[in-house]
Amino acid sequence: MYAIKRGFFRLMRRIEDKFSSCCTYFQLFIFAIRSVSFNSFSSKNALFDAAMEPVFWTVDKVAKYLGPMFVVMVTCLTTSVVLIYYFYVLPYYIGDEVGFVVFFLVIYGHWLLVNIIFNYYKGVRTLPGSPPLFTSEVGAVTICKRCIAPKPPRTHHCSVCNKCVLKMDHHCPWLNNCVGHFNHRYFLQFCVFMLMGTLFVSISVWPLFKEEFFDIEKTYANFLRYLAPIKGVANAVKAENNKNPEHSIINNMVKEKESTFHKVIIYEFFLTFSVTIALGILTCWHVYLISRGETSIERYINNEERKRLKKVGVVYKNPYSFGFVENFRIFLGLTNKRTFWRHILFPSSHVPIEDGIVWSIHQDNLRTNNGFKHV
Repeated sequence: MYAIKRGFFRLMRRIEDKFSSCCTYFQLFIFAIRSVSFNSFSSKNALFDAAMEPVFWTVDKVAKYLGPMFVVMVTCLTTSVVLIYYFYVLPYYIGDEVGFVVFFLVIYGHWLLVNIIFNYYKGVRTLPGSPPLFTSEVGAVTICKRCIAPKPPRTHHCSVCNKCVLKMDHHCPWLNNCVGHFNHRYFLQFCVFMLMGTLFVSISVWPLFKEEFFDIEKTYANFLRYLAPIKGVANAVKAENNKNPEHSIINNMVKEKESTFHKVIIYEFFLTFSVTIALGILTCWHVYLISRGETSIERYINNEERKRLKKVGVVYKNPYSFGFVENFRIFLGLTNKRTFWRHILFPSSHVPIEDGIVWSIHQDNLRTNNGFKHV
């Protein structure tokens, strides 16, 4: 019995020694891997970016090739809304013989349409701007790790366009272009005027939509027409038609002309109303960023910097922010003799105040960031 116990303890000791040696070898292996791959600049974010690189590459390629399709889609949808308004909505108000209302709809609607077309065209065709290749023209810069070229302040590399963009905000697939320094104003004005346009059309179409969509007989009849190919519904419709041949639900109640009018009005309202909601959220977000002197990318960078400085008791302030009014004046390029009424409310191709390479800095905010003002 004693010999058995002794043999068992020896076996357990050997297993323990083997396990310890395996753990030691594993720790040495991990140490070797870490020593080879050590980088003082590595972080969790860098590892996440490396792991997600295939996903980012796929998204970039899809955005690049779908961009022209999105531009065509925006053009076609906008054209359809305008044509429906001309041929169906405007005649409705003209028929009511309300002269002032028709005059307002025509003048205000065409003013919005001209601004929408102009700003969208300029947003698509205007290059956002790229930094020069010579460092003497740039001044204080960093080096882009992808372009291996000078990168001025507020400049970021676009992986879709595969180039650095001055004051890059984001790559917009609806423009098939980067939103940067020289076309950022066109992008925002397009969003604002398009939002005003969809809201204008939604309000104008509402009386017709209410009459068409909430008409129980028309809605029910059109519903049956869409479901007519289904066997059970088709039989029920045929039976109802046989009972009342003079008052057929489909043949007499909804004529082809009324059916087309019903469809286009429903389409017009739902399209413009849904765009109003989605575009309204996007526009409010960009207005908020501009009021703080930030871009979408800088918003993320500034938040990280704010968290970092908060740990050492320093309040971070954006050095490119000069206050609500001044931020918009700089963004809209309102300097010298430029006015809001002429250069913003009407089409204008004026360039921004800054050159996109050297930026004015709010000195008080800069001193705050350097630690002169603590919490």
